[in-house]
Amino acid sequence: IGPYSQAISVNGFLFASGQVALTPGTGEIAGTTIQEQAERCCQNIKGILDAAGLTFADVVKTTCFLADMGDFAAFNEVYGRYFTGKPARSCVAVKELPKKLLCEIEIIAAQK
Repeated sequence: IGPYSQAISVNGFLFASGQVALTPGTGEIAGTTIQEQAERCCQNIKGILDAAGLTFADVVKTTCFLADMGDFAAFNEVYGRYFTGKPARSCVAVKELPKKLLCEIEIIAAQK
């Protein structure tokens, strides 16, 4: 939905743009709850990692954006199922996300 790359590989690192709860192929919003949208974000990240030959274990840093910090616990529950290696993380509330989505996750992964 903008002039950017999904991900760029530089000097052994994969920098992925923030992933939101849009369904690949259709661009439709996936779900109405923070859990459903966080799940789709993580699935979109998985697709980027798979394409680069990486896994969630290779992620070294995430930045998470929430439209409502009241969703933190529910978001964290989904996030924790994927990012089991516990990468460094920042999580902030923002005024608004594109398309009124509830969350966005960006990653940096180390390529081997």
